[in-house]
Amino acid sequence: MKKSSVMMCAIAAATAVFAANIPDYTTLIAHRGESIDAPENTLPAFKTAVERGFGFECDIYLSKDGRVFTFHDRDLKRTTGGVNTNRCCDVTWDEVSRLDVGNWGKWKGSEFAGTRPALLEEVLDLARDGRKIYVEIKTGPEIVPYVKKVFAAQKKATPENTLFISFNMESCKAVKEAMPEYKVYWLVSSKVPPIDKNGNVIANGKWRPITPEEVIKVLKDTGADGVDINFKRDIITKEFIDKVKGAGFEFHVWTIDDLGAAVVAFNRGADTVTTNRALEMRSDFNEVLKNVKSKDKSCGGSCRCR
Repeated sequence: MKKSSVMMCAIAAATAVFAANIPDYTTLIAHRGESIDAPENTLPAFKTAVERGFGFECDIYLSKDGRVFTFHDRDLKRTTGGVNTNRCCDVTWDEVSRLDVGNWGKWKGSEFAGTRPALLEEVLDLARDGRKIYVEIKTGPEIVPYVKKVFAAQKKATPENTLFISFNMESCKAVKEAMPEYKVYWLVSSKVPPIDKNGNVIANGKWRPITPEEVIKVLKDTGADGVDINFKRDIITKEFIDKVKGAGFEFHVWTIDDLGAAVVAFNRGADTVTTNRALEMRSDFNEVLKNVKSKDKSCGGSCRCR
């Protein structure tokens, strides 16, 4: 992989300023598992992330018979190749367990054919100290009692290695109230739709950048420990992050697959970056950093880019 001298210098500068916040095992979160090398939200993807030394994110739904399982979309269509088009909440675990989510898209005919969605308890069995499992609640707060029951029946997932994220503010609040020892991050887009005076989204309205003040208010209202926001360079500035962290909250970003963008996010103060290519990004970073050090050594530290 070749990188420009500008990128090399940017990475060197970022590393110098935020030595703890660089693309590494503890700061990169594998999105839906290492989803570049195994089907998303499956045990193979989660296991690959853990074996490579990374934490990972998974999405969970509640079946109509009370089982918590991993899936991203509201319905089952996309990753089953259209075999089942029902909503996740309208099927039983028996129905879900017979689905093949390892034989669609680029995975069709691969070694992953026959892979089913995972139960939350199977995911938690992969919990390890030193890396984090981000459990994304895709539903409303009705799932929380079932999640708490799953956690109570196991011993590997702890507040040190597992946390929760959700776009749903009520879910954030509910899980924080039910399981206060676990961290909760509010998921949000860096742009939000216009809202009328009754709190309803205005259809076809122009979306606008969210403000740090709005983020801080929601975190205080829900009791969340931090925010996990999609990274837009023109919106999520260092000043934005400083305001949220200055109010006592953590700041995490998603989903970045470009090394340059990840370095910018870390340089501005992001605590972690969620990515579809954790191992590749860490390897790319180390290669560029090695080249930077080599160049710096060869010029005696007098490079104009310093």
